[in-house]
Amino acid sequence: MSNSGFENKDGQEALKYISKQEAEALETELLEDYRFGKQQLIEILGHSCAMAVTKVYPLKTLTKKQPTVLIICGPEQNGAIGLVCARNLRAFDYEPTIFYPKRSVDSVYKDLTTQCEKMDIPFLSYLPTEVQLINDAYNLVVDAVLGVEEDIKELKEPWATILATMKQIKIPIISLDIPSGWNLEAGNSEGINPEVLISLSAPKLCAIHFSGKHHFVAGRFLPYDIQKKFDLNLPKYSGTECVVEL
Repeated sequence: MSNSGFENKDGQEALKYISKQEAEALETELLEDYRFGKQQLIEILGHSCAMAVTKVYPLKTLTKKQPTVLIICGPEQNGAIGLVCARNLRAFDYEPTIFYPKRSVDSVYKDLTTQCEKMDIPFLSYLPTEVQLINDAYNLVVDAVLGVEEDIKELKEPWATILATMKQIKIPIISLDIPSGWNLEAGNSEGINPEVLISLSAPKLCAIHFSGKHHFVAGRFLPYDIQKKFDLNLPKYSGTECVVEL
């Protein structure tokens, strides 16, 4: 069903792009069979996302005087990964700001929010609808809004307005796993066009339609038996890298 993909740079068997069902099964296996903790997975993935950002946009290449980054976090796991990404970017000397309009009541997500607050990462109370304010204030936007578990058909407020604003942003957008407005399997119907996509664990089917400049996979932590079971054919990671660019 989802063996579509491309040969990677080493010419090995085509990388697999996985369906929603496969993505959920893979995560369930990590949590239940391999005994990864939910917070542990969020930490690994958030750190990997921050590493990918530093590779494409090193501090010295940012055009604005301050190394500002806006991270827009959704209410579920993708938003939590965005919080960890923000905390790691802060440790790497970037200046993240978080917009997190619907905070989860999940204790893990609350802890991640507290960590960001304790590191003096500012939280916006609203997202400016005048897009030029965003373009002027930040170098980059990290889109951590929608994850595997959310359905684009159910996009209600404030997300519909946030998506409309994000579509007009001119500075580079980095999307985590699934760009905002995209369907996990069908791809981009009315969504944004990010410059960077970071696929978490393995690329989802929608990533076949990604036409931006940089596509990373953050899946080095996956046990070999899981990679084999799901026929992921992940590319080789160099050295001690936790992400690889396709």
